[in-house]
Amino acid sequence: MSTRPTTDRSPRSLVALQVIVAFVALLYVIELVDTLLGHRLDQAGVRPRETDGLDGILFAPLLHGGWAHLVANTVPLLVFGFLILLAGVARWLAVTAVVWVVGGVGTWLVSPPNTVTIGASVLAFGWLVYLLLIGIFSRTLWQVLVAVGLLVVYGGVLLGVLPGQPGISWQGHLFGALGGALAAWYWGIRDRRHPPRLAPL
Repeated sequence: MSTRPTTDRSPRSLVALQVIVAFVALLYVIELVDTLLGHRLDQAGVRPRETDGLDGILFAPLLHGGWAHLVANTVPLLVFGFLILLAGVARWLAVTAVVWVVGGVGTWLVSPPNTVTIGASVLAFGWLVYLLLIGIFSRTLWQVLVAVGLLVVYGGVLLGVLPGQPGISWQGHLFGALGGALAAWYWGIRDRRHPPRLAPL
């Protein structure tokens, strides 16, 4: 009978990288399946104010209107998702759930009729706004510094919440961003009252 020293848990940064890469890889697998099916899955997006379109709230962020659409979302998803995951998988799942639901319901309520909205940009906008605001609500200096850096690099992206290019769902961007703001407000205040324990990166 022998004993072995216990191994440390994987660093947060490694777990964060693994999770966000796996999530984005899933989006690529789904797009491949959709391509093989002649893009039939795209019809499962959000259909505004249609009862059948409510299912799209669940599926829309997983679907894309072609490879170019998915590629355009890939880097923001990897960057923003990774940064949120540094706070833990549970926090990322919770923030994502809020953005997913608020973004989907808002899109369903206000988007033009006879349209189908798909794409993970709703998550990208929500995650970005969460990262921009969480430091303000939690009053955490390093999170504010991260927000400043993101604002410099990605600030122009926020113009996507305004009506503009035809065929682009500014509604999804806007309500995804609102979901991110709501999540930042809730968890920012919670973190200020109950600071999370730090773990090795």
